[in-house]
Amino acid sequence: MVNTSSNNKNPYGKLIRLLEEQLAHSNQQNKDLSKKLDQSTKQIEALTEQIRHLTKLLYGSKSEKSKYNVPDGQGSLFDDDPAFSEPEHTEEQSQQTISYTVVRKVKSKKRNDSLHDGIEVEAIHHHPKNTICDCCQGQMIEIGSTLVREEAKFIPAKMMKVQHIEHAYECKDCKVDSSQPAQIKRGKAPQPAIQRSIASPSVLAKVIYDKFAQYLPLYRQVKEWNRYGLNTNDKNLSNWVIRVAHDWLLPVYERMKELMMAKSVLHVDETYGQIINRSDGKSGQANAYNWVFRSVLPSQGPTMTLFQSALSRARSVLESFIEGFSGTIVCDGYSAYDKLEGVNFANCWAHVRRYWLKADSKNGRIGVKYCDDLYRLERQFKRLSPSKRRKKRQKYSKPIVEEFLHWVETSPFYGKNALAKAAEYTLNRANGLKLFLNDGRIEMDNNPAENAIRPNVIGRKNWLFSVSEAGAKANAICLSIAETAKSNGVDFYEYIKKLFTDLPNLGVQQNPEILDQYMPWSKMIQAECSK
Repeated sequence: MVNTSSNNKNPYGKLIRLLEEQLAHSNQQNKDLSKKLDQSTKQIEALTEQIRHLTKLLYGSKSEKSKYNVPDGQGSLFDDDPAFSEPEHTEEQSQQTISYTVVRKVKSKKRNDSLHDGIEVEAIHHHPKNTICDCCQGQMIEIGSTLVREEAKFIPAKMMKVQHIEHAYECKDCKVDSSQPAQIKRGKAPQPAIQRSIASPSVLAKVIYDKFAQYLPLYRQVKEWNRYGLNTNDKNLSNWVIRVAHDWLLPVYERMKELMMAKSVLHVDETYGQIINRSDGKSGQANAYNWVFRSVLPSQGPTMTLFQSALSRARSVLESFIEGFSGTIVCDGYSAYDKLEGVNFANCWAHVRRYWLKADSKNGRIGVKYCDDLYRLERQFKRLSPSKRRKKRQKYSKPIVEEFLHWVETSPFYGKNALAKAAEYTLNRANGLKLFLNDGRIEMDNNPAENAIRPNVIGRKNWLFSVSEAGAKANAICLSIAETAKSNGVDFYEYIKKLFTDLPNLGVQQNPEILDQYMPWSKMIQAECSK
């Protein structure tokens, strides 16, 4: 009997298996293509968002004010501020007030220029050239006068040569008596700020004031000094600034630093600059840095702002400057602000808000609204004592912070787009962002330090770079004195002129306690140098 079992097998089995393998291979290819398509779609979305963000930076408003409509109960950062709820006035509108109680428009001119009280007044009287009556030829008498206008008159500065002459006196009676030497007394001229230099305290103060308050670089001051009658060059001016900064402003700076390190809360920030001749061998094109340290708590004494010039942005710069400090530093998210013994780092909510504002999307707007809610509460708590502000924050701000962080943590923000970066930035700094809730002395952002560093940025755009490290250090010292004087209501020019006049004759190196009388907030300086 013939075995026919093999003939009974499915003759299409091999073909079916081949088709199944091809189908499985096609399915795998489809999965791979679908995965690649998803990746491409995400990449396109990220690039589209980046283009939108760059376009907004290039052509859009630079303000961080929220422009989005928000749900009930979640207002903008600026809702409670009347300055942002009022319409912006044009120049024409600002010069007129329209009353609707009368038919005609009433224009009230508002001057935008005026002279200070106490300015010297010069009255110029204008009489008729002829006071003889044309009718009867009699002498006319004055019946009144009218002030027709007031104007500002500028009297240019002038240069004077001041000669210090010491006179010697001798006793004639003692000179006749040969038994004892005749007594001689000599007048003593005050010590100059710079030995064997033509620069007086007023000239030195003017050079530094123009550079660090008016942001006028030294090479542009030379022509003006020449017009006044002083022949000099920018190298001379630079040497003057470096010398007096080291000799007379540095002791004041170091005393301020001692007082600052005794405080418990500091604001810190940094910005780049350039130093041409560097001691570390790097090119002059490499970034150097100016760090700014600011104390702002009214309960801990007057406001101080100190700059520190450095070749790098390394943590070692921060460590060396704040040696001996114990407390809280309010800062941005830079990695150097971390892991220092005895120091807590409170992170800045303004930076968080900025990241969510860049994520120009629905979720980005939600993140901005959370920040705006916190800022609205902070404005309400602003004038409270630290203890009361802490209680209010615990009751009202803490639930918002916890809800915000929970929302960020549980939302699927992935990839490299602005939204994912905002989420990552927020979560990585969650502990530092919550620190302000437990201490009413701590501000929720680092805006005081950012505002303090602006003069350095403006100056950098004008004087561009420092030639030497000594020059960069002098710049930091002068900026520190300028900003601290300004925040304490002191006229910077008058203040440093007094320092250059008095300190060379007081022996501050031997008697450093004298410096307390020359701090910008001292009674003497406030009385003599206030604005």
